[in-house]
Amino acid sequence: MSRPLQAVIFDFDGVIANSEPLHLMAFQQALEHEGVELTTHDYYSRYLGYDDAGVFEALARDRRLQMSATDVATLVARKGEHMEALLHSDAVLFPGAAEFIRDTAAAVPIAIASGAQRHEIVAIVESAGLAHLFAAIVASGDTPESKPSPAPYRLAFDRLREVAGDALDPRRTVAIEDSRWGLESADGAGLRRVAVTSSYPAHELVGAELIVDGLNALTLAALDRLCAH
Repeated sequence: MSRPLQAVIFDFDGVIANSEPLHLMAFQQALEHEGVELTTHDYYSRYLGYDDAGVFEALARDRRLQMSATDVATLVARKGEHMEALLHSDAVLFPGAAEFIRDTAAAVPIAIASGAQRHEIVAIVESAGLAHLFAAIVASGDTPESKPSPAPYRLAFDRLREVAGDALDPRRTVAIEDSRWGLESADGAGLRRVAVTSSYPAHELVGAELIVDGLNALTLAALDRLCAH
């Protein structure tokens, strides 16, 4: 008898990797050269759901800053340099993340749909010995629009379907997220939605069908129950 769960698509920052605080620090360091302050409150309340370019573009709109496409590209590169240094400063996987990913990959196809830079994702999952488990990685720049657009999750699902076959059902595919932007993206793609409270409290994770503290508190049995309904 086949299990109700058919596939899992993970967000990356805030779900697999505890890298959101590092992203904030890297954004702050990049913006420091421009004399622009990005507070922790502003980042988590307004900008966390965007990819790197989207953060700088949204900041420019909100604060009426003159920022050309070249300026944004320069800031993205600068932020990436700071992030690269921070990523190698400490272990960044959440407790239990590697174990849950291994268990899930042994049961169903898995993928990543993230607004992070591809090289950042790959560096972390390779160092953890997990890279070979993911059938697809959708990263910043792979879709015309980033989350909350459903485009990243739709692309990840399509790539999983290439591996698993046309029988793969979005209502039996679970997205695991840490933000309302990501949950909106997954909902738009027609996926089931689980949220972790690593970045936001439960009451702010609107649209989640199941909320847990982290991957170490999630089980395949719980995902099966979700997909069976």
